[in-house]
Amino acid sequence: MSTSLPRPSYAAVLRVPHARRTFAAALLGRLSYGTVSLSLMLSLTRSTGSYAAAGLVMALFGATSVFLSPYRALLVDRHGPRRALLPMALLYAVLLCVLAAACWRPGTPPAVLAATAASAGACTPPLGPVMRAVWAELLPDRRLLQRAYSLDGVAEELLFVSGPLLVGGIVTVAPPVGGVVLSAVLVAVGTLAFVTSPATAAPRPAAGEKSGDPAPGDGATGQVRALLQPVVVAAAVGVSVSAVDLLVVAFAGEHGLGDGAVAWVLAALSVGSAVGGLVNGAVAWSRPTRARLPFFAAGVGLCLAAAGLAPGLGTLVLAVMFAGLFVAPALTTAYLIADESAAPGFRVRAGAWCNTAVNAGMSAGAAAVGLLVERLPLPVCFALSGAVAAAAALVPGYGRGGAVRRAGPISRRRSRARRPSGPSRVSGRP
Repeated sequence: MSTSLPRPSYAAVLRVPHARRTFAAALLGRLSYGTVSLSLMLSLTRSTGSYAAAGLVMALFGATSVFLSPYRALLVDRHGPRRALLPMALLYAVLLCVLAAACWRPGTPPAVLAATAASAGACTPPLGPVMRAVWAELLPDRRLLQRAYSLDGVAEELLFVSGPLLVGGIVTVAPPVGGVVLSAVLVAVGTLAFVTSPATAAPRPAAGEKSGDPAPGDGATGQVRALLQPVVVAAAVGVSVSAVDLLVVAFAGEHGLGDGAVAWVLAALSVGSAVGGLVNGAVAWSRPTRARLPFFAAGVGLCLAAAGLAPGLGTLVLAVMFAGLFVAPALTTAYLIADESAAPGFRVRAGAWCNTAVNAGMSAGAAAVGLLVERLPLPVCFALSGAVAAAAALVPGYGRGGAVRRAGPISRRRSRARRPSGPSRVSGRP
């Protein structure tokens, strides 16, 4: 599909044929991930009457969703979105409805809830990685792809802010299981609309190409080394950002501030991330992606370390907002590098590994800071959380084949592989 546009911009991204329809469908399905966690937690708490049991079930749901993500992406890479993604989404939606029904009746054994939740998490469709793979197929121009990934990241940030607000409105008029059912409907309808878009068509592989195989000369070791930098940085940013939630609560407690202050600080982080993502997408960078990624990672780390020295709420809000300015650019750049590094038939898996790294890092960060905040001074905890991201900036960037990537012109490898017209094959957070 030809997309040579003279003025790369966010509007130009959305003017690409089928882009708006496909993106809107993906966002509708991904809104489910913004509503399911809170509604499921509330439903489980009411059903079991135990925070410990509800937390265990949620942990199993999250673990199977996060750690099996690369394997689900493998199915999309091999079989295409239409054959792999839709069955996943429908099974996931059905299992959510089963879980809602189980929570409807108090007294359901926790083991039944845990098994159902773990099964549902294992089927979570990787709509985020697949949408980014679609962007890469639609936009051979790397400048447009940078804007598309930034737009995608900012939209995802807004989904995870608006999702809990939507659940809050639902629970005022209906039981929390209504939010679980809504999550099932959103993912089923959104995925169906997504896979029926022409942008996700999956024609036959080119002659001699077997889906899922590495490109000639690209062994598995070279592919792993090429993904090392973006995956490590994504995980480190996840650790650092997730630590902020509890550190801000502890800061508010030490300074006698209320819960409203916590909300303002976390909102500042989200606002900073959204602004940083939009600016990053609009800038015509002269440096290649692998040279920019350490800068963004270090920016997150240094700003969070400085936040620990804040004397009051206003300074903390500013420091956290400045940290947020680097969060979305760091993650967007990590996804760009993963796409640049991906061998044929590996694109969705490459993005899924970054996505998994972010989510795993967030889980690890939340657990670690919970242990540290009771044992160390708060400024030290902020410094340690920032140090994780800053240390990731030291990870070297390797190109495909294992060689260290030197600063230079952005590769146009994918432009040479594009067909002049017609839908391209998608080689297949949450």
